[in-house]
Amino acid sequence: MLGLICVLAIVVIAVVVSSHPAKRPSGQPGASRDAASSAATSTGPAAVESGELPWQLIAPISREVILPGTRPNQLLIAGGLSGSGSSDSGIYALDTKNGQLALIGSLGTATHDAAGSLLGTHALVFGGGNLAPSASTQGFTTSGSALGSGSLPQARADAVGITVGATAYVIGGYDGPSLDAEVLATTDGLHFTNAATLPVPVRYPAAAVLGGKIYLFGGQASDGRPVRSVQVIDPSTHAASLIGELPIPLSGSVAANLGGTIYLAGGDSESGTALRPVASIFAFDPTSTTFPRAGALPLAVSNAGATVLGTRLWIVGGETAGGSPSSAVQMIKPNRNFGLAGKVGAGSPFFGDLLLVADRGNNQLLLLNDANQVIWTYPSATKPTPPGGFYFPDDAFFIRHGTAIISNQEENETVVEIAYPSGRILWQYGHPRVSGSSPGYLNNPDDAYLLRNGEVTVADPMNCRVLVINPTTKAVLTQIGTTGSCAHSPPSGVGSPNGDTPLADGNLLISEINGNWIDEYTTAGRLVWDCQLPSVGYVSDPQQIGHDRYLVAGYENPGSFVEFNRNCDVLYRYGPASGPGALNHPSLVEQLPSGVLMANDDYNDRIVAVDPSTDALVWQYGATAIAGTAIGLLNTPDGFDILAPGGLTPTHTATG
Repeated sequence: MLGLICVLAIVVIAVVVSSHPAKRPSGQPGASRDAASSAATSTGPAAVESGELPWQLIAPISREVILPGTRPNQLLIAGGLSGSGSSDSGIYALDTKNGQLALIGSLGTATHDAAGSLLGTHALVFGGGNLAPSASTQGFTTSGSALGSGSLPQARADAVGITVGATAYVIGGYDGPSLDAEVLATTDGLHFTNAATLPVPVRYPAAAVLGGKIYLFGGQASDGRPVRSVQVIDPSTHAASLIGELPIPLSGSVAANLGGTIYLAGGDSESGTALRPVASIFAFDPTSTTFPRAGALPLAVSNAGATVLGTRLWIVGGETAGGSPSSAVQMIKPNRNFGLAGKVGAGSPFFGDLLLVADRGNNQLLLLNDANQVIWTYPSATKPTPPGGFYFPDDAFFIRHGTAIISNQEENETVVEIAYPSGRILWQYGHPRVSGSSPGYLNNPDDAYLLRNGEVTVADPMNCRVLVINPTTKAVLTQIGTTGSCAHSPPSGVGSPNGDTPLADGNLLISEINGNWIDEYTTAGRLVWDCQLPSVGYVSDPQQIGHDRYLVAGYENPGSFVEFNRNCDVLYRYGPASGPGALNHPSLVEQLPSGVLMANDDYNDRIVAVDPSTDALVWQYGATAIAGTAIGLLNTPDGFDILAPGGLTPTHTATG
């Protein structure tokens, strides 16, 4: 095979990020909540934040060696198996910030299924296979320069490499006829000693170090079936023992010590008579030899290359169902804001909360718990629609301390308040399916909110105005913008406003489609400040997330979301052009208490959450670009809200 650089040369997608990404200090709106604080002080291992990077390798790879590079965001890739089934000899540097890949060297012999370790600045690749298991030991510096080669005592592939102090270990594997029980140790990659003997010989195990001991998880037995064995190797005594069992048989998993806890991710398990990759992530408790669930990978893979870089475990490529190599890059990191391992909802970005979704294309509201289970729907057999029907719910927000929901029905020309959980209609404004500008009429209403003083505000974009309504009399108390004056000319002209978010100071944050203006107005109609955001082609639903820090969605394809200040300086931008993270007309983005950014990706039929520190897609509900009514599917979701314990609404505290 030609060097992997020919097929993995560049990243398909470029994610545009500011050179000084947004910081999220605690104390800002939406930065923390009581449940998250409670999780942070609870005992037990943290759940994990698990995400898929928005870019992908241009070609798939599996069974490669991955090691940390010399720079903070650099991974080294050596060897591996291509999508065509060929072994590779290239040594590459991958930048985890943008996916750029560079060929920096070459192995003397192409290989896959090799073991890899790092001793100082020297990378070592032990054995592996091409047409048969190999005994070669190949070395290179972290800058890609070749070092002298050596030889293992005998051929070995399918092993795992790990470093403890100044010693590298080669554990498990297969020499062709049989499994290797000997644990080999080396300090130079040239000379080897037997460090221990495994009580359960395996190939394709996962390994991690904790407290100076090496823990070995699963692997394949001689009959090719994954096993449940958990073994421990003590380098100080040269002893190895069997100490427990995995929850399920696994081979080809990855493991790492992250912050003092070993996490085990992915791998093949048995599915009938076949092997199938799993997405499970477990936290390992060596005291009880238990494995509480800590989360799940976005993409189930086995036989991936993986290494720790900083606080994260990076998982590159691997094999999906049917053994097909993957081009995805995934990462996991412990995050107590995502819950505690073993708890229901572990791994969710809204752990401990509920998520309300305005499922516009299905004309319904859904309420999910942190395990992604639908626990409430509206309408239903016991919760009938309001007069005129429930059609085109564009947004929905909890109000009155979580006892009701306000929702605007854009093409139904109405706003309704719905009691939660009974579904009883409490209030309605507008005339179903009849648009207009006269008192009591709306034209494509957007973003209805209940203000703290009991009044209701709603954007009325086709009439080019924002209304503040007395819900008792249904009289318009204030109108921002002149009906029909659809250009930015404050305070008389507002260019098709589609967002009117209440702020902590009692004012409204308004987005104007025409000209992409963001404004802050008082509810009496006085302009406080405005700015034009040229980096977004269609602004939608701005939100305040801190002092002089705001978020807005770019309702386009490809879509984006942007963090900016009152000068419209862009502080952070997320907007992949293609790939798993690409957005198609997102209309609302908010910062969750866990620090991630959640957005409804309307025309991709999904809700997503993105970690702005890596741009990784860390959660999704709905199948990308697949509309449906079945559990797990959405149809053009156009709004969402978070309900925390105690009836709190952490993403819009000014109107909860």
